[in-house]
Amino acid sequence: MKKIALAAFSATALLALSACGDAADEAPAEDTTVVDAAPVEPAPADTTAVDAAADEATDAADAAADSADAAADDAADAADAATE
Repeated sequence: MKKIALAAFSATALLALSACGDAADEAPAEDTTVVDAAPVEPAPADTTAVDAAADEATDAADAAADSADAAADDAADAADAATE
């Protein structure tokens, strides 16, 4: 029984391999990869301009927050005065 199973397995393997064809008959695949890489600029060593811009943006945001707080306080005072 083992010999019959081994023979059937061998025949199936040979059939599967023969279905794959001969690799020598196939044309080699063409390399169609396109590499279009832009050069990467290194990070600037001097970041003072970036730091200055960040500080300026932070100062502007703080000033806007302070202005919004002052406007809210004025609106609350006006509301209190209107209800008295």
